[in-house]
Amino acid sequence: MGVQLSALLPVAQLIRQIPAGPVQRRWYFLAALIVLSVLGYLVYLVIFWGSAADGSALIVPGIFFLGSGFVRLTVSLSLQAATDIRRVVLLERDTITDPLMGIYNRRYLDRRLDEECARARRYQLPLFVLLLDIDHFKRVNDAYGHPAGDQVLVSLGRLIQQAVREADVIARYGGDEVLIIAPNNNLASAVALAERLRQAVETQALGMTSGPEQPQEIRVTVSVGVAGTSRDMTDSRQLLENADIALYRAKQDGRNRVIAHTPGTFPHSPAGAV
Repeated sequence: MGVQLSALLPVAQLIRQIPAGPVQRRWYFLAALIVLSVLGYLVYLVIFWGSAADGSALIVPGIFFLGSGFVRLTVSLSLQAATDIRRVVLLERDTITDPLMGIYNRRYLDRRLDEECARARRYQLPLFVLLLDIDHFKRVNDAYGHPAGDQVLVSLGRLIQQAVREADVIARYGGDEVLIIAPNNNLASAVALAERLRQAVETQALGMTSGPEQPQEIRVTVSVGVAGTSRDMTDSRQLLENADIALYRAKQDGRNRVIAHTPGTFPHSPAGAV
């Protein structure tokens, strides 16, 4: 009976790790079966204890014991497998996720962009990227401190995640720059997405100052460069360069705006602006 009861511990640990839903309900059902088997064992002991002098009375307890041992082993292995899978998933997520903004990091971005460009080239699908940069972000750090600047970056990451499609990929490109990969899209939709993001950032406070003085909202604006592949250009490096050129032009034209790179525009790539 102790073996049967001990199986409830790993079952309870598994139930806590599983999100609410059909799978979790099945584990609750297994826990109920274990409890019923324990009750059945107790009932057997009460009814038949001492009623048989030979060894035949040990057959049913033996079956109970073997069955409970099998359940205990199965549940323990299931718990270990679930724990190992969760550890691997968390490790992989930490490897490809930016720890501050909660979006993908540059390592994952480079790999994913190459894959998306290859897919766009193979199937002749459109692919656009949005390169977003906070205007005068250095002033935020200088005026409010780096913790406040980090708070702005965290809020920006959350805002972008809420605004994009499920198929889009968001990654920290570097510093305060964020790149959004928008596969199977078109220029008008990509520019519209960039404009929605620009307006959302402009109209929302992305941080609050802290300290003895009256807290102040931290408001910033962003500039966005949009670029896409074409039949003659599906190279990821060129795509990034075109987006960077468009972003620079947005900065040069006054910031807080969206500029799209189209073939034949901005032939030279000057040094970036902040």
